[in-house]
Amino acid sequence: MKRLSIRSPFDMHLHLRDEDMLKLVAPLSSKTFSAAIIMPNLVPPVDTKEAVISYKNRIKDAIKDDDFEPMMTLFFKPYSKEFLESVKDDIKAIKLYPAGITTNSEGGVSSIDVNELAPTLNAMADLGLPLCVHGETNGFVMDREKEFLSVYETLAKAFPKLKIIMEHITTKDATKLLDRYDNLYATITVQHLLITLDDVAGGMLKPHLFCKPIAKRYEDREALVTLATSAHPKVMFGSDSAPHPKDAKENCGCAAGVFTSPIAIQVLAELFEKHNKLENLEKFISINATNIYNLKRTNKTINLIKKDFVVPQDYRFENEIVVPMYSNETLSWSIDSIIQG
Repeated sequence: MKRLSIRSPFDMHLHLRDEDMLKLVAPLSSKTFSAAIIMPNLVPPVDTKEAVISYKNRIKDAIKDDDFEPMMTLFFKPYSKEFLESVKDDIKAIKLYPAGITTNSEGGVSSIDVNELAPTLNAMADLGLPLCVHGETNGFVMDREKEFLSVYETLAKAFPKLKIIMEHITTKDATKLLDRYDNLYATITVQHLLITLDDVAGGMLKPHLFCKPIAKRYEDREALVTLATSAHPKVMFGSDSAPHPKDAKENCGCAAGVFTSPIAIQVLAELFEKHNKLENLEKFISINATNIYNLKRTNKTINLIKKDFVVPQDYRFENEIVVPMYSNETLSWSIDSIIQG
């Protein structure tokens, strides 16, 4: 029976929410990942040193004894260099959201003016703090990422020493932009490697596949798959696993977000095997992140086996119910054992 081992898997874009939802979903990531970049879009957002430390402590409490490091981020706003120096050892990056573009982003940036952003971005560059960006405009939903690419170019040119992470890229155009600037990098999600808009809304609407950025066209998905399975050194896995309560997904105002944490590694193994690229999976899910973020790998190892795994219908804690991607469906890879670091 075929087996596969992944050492020190990283999730470089993860939503853990808070309170009972945090207690439900955090252990589902900490079980199988060594570390993750934690998104700061809580209510209120994580934008002070005290908030960073407090949130990290809540995550640590939720994951108990799992070998897992929450790598914290700040919600972008104008920060002084003095403040960033005081908090740089507690965070790994700062996350910029255009205002109102996704969940809990109302306090984001209303316009990306290089002159206004310069003091903070120059300080980040000096301190080696990467800028993570949700790269969408508020235009037509299928064009939002494409329209934002010129903003990435402006930032890359204006701040050449600043490491810029294009989060959850979804388009063929974004994959082409990656190599034009030395300081541009990207994360890619599970769902954008697997689905197109047809899967979300081509037949009966599937709310648990709806996310932002929305899934795009077939040619976009194929470009992403090529980039990920070839383990391009400037891309890394970031799940953007974004849990919402079941009743917030299954209603007429469906919340945006796909919950993939419990199945991400199994699904990626299936995808990389399909494309005869299993030898590149550890690069995509571990090694590239260590190089881009200057991380140390741990000895935590996830051992997989080629054996059917039925995805649970849902996950529950107290009154919280979350439905994963591929609920009740069968995957061809299972997690056989986990060796803590």
